[in-house]
Order: sequence, then structure tokens, then C-alpha cells
Amino acid sequence: AGSFQEAGVIQQAYNLNFPLHVVPASRAQCPAWSAFSVSSPAIVLEAVKQAGAGAEDRPEAVVVRLYEAHGSTVTAWLQTPLPVKEAMLCDLLERPLAQGHLPLEQQGLRLSFTPFRVLSVLLVWSH
Repeated sequence: AGSFQEAGVIQQAYNLNFPLHVVPASRAQCPAWSAFSVSSPAIVLEAVKQAGAGAEDRPEAVVVRLYEAHGSTVTAWLQTPLPVKEAMLCDLLERPLAQGHLPLEQQGLRLSFTPFRVLSVLLVWSH
């Protein structure tokens, strides 16, 4: 019922096409944990990968690729419990953009999207 945004079609499509797989583990209770989360249902975190040649083959860095899926203009927070010391926007070849540094805030990284915009964020870990 309602629009595709209200019905959660994007999330349901990902659930159908990329189902979770159960992996046997110990019986010990583990707290719920997520490496990354996004504050808006309009934003899809599409990929997390080790930074490649455009990022100078930095083993201490990853690229997170996100896109806006609802055709809206939205500001969202990318959050991670991982030790990020630097964050910057980069192009699709993973080269940092001029004026692309993102401030690390308590809520995470503030990202602004226009309709269907793709953003790539280079995250450098602290040691």
C-alpha cells in the first residue's frame, strides 16, 4: 500500500536478491553489531571495499559506496563503530575530491544526496 518508498520496496528487493545466510557458531550470546549503518531508508549502502589504486592502494582504508534510491533530496548520517581517523569524498575511481574532506562528528559522517546521487566515501582507519 502507498508509494514504493512507504512500502519499503528497495529493502525488500535487497532481502530477496541477497538473503542472509546462516552460519553455525558457538552457543555464546553475542551482542548485535553492525559495521555500518545509515540513518535514512532512502540511502542504500551498496558496497564496502578495500581502497584501490585511485586511493594509492592504502591497506588502512576502505571505500563505502552509497546512493539515494527514492528520488529525493536527503541528508543522512553514515555511522560506524570502527576507528575512522579521516573521511573524504572520492570519485568513482577512488581519487579524493578537492574540498572533499568530511568532518568526523559524534553522529557519524553527514552526507547530502540529491535524487539518485551516488557517493563514494574513502575512510582511513586509525592504528
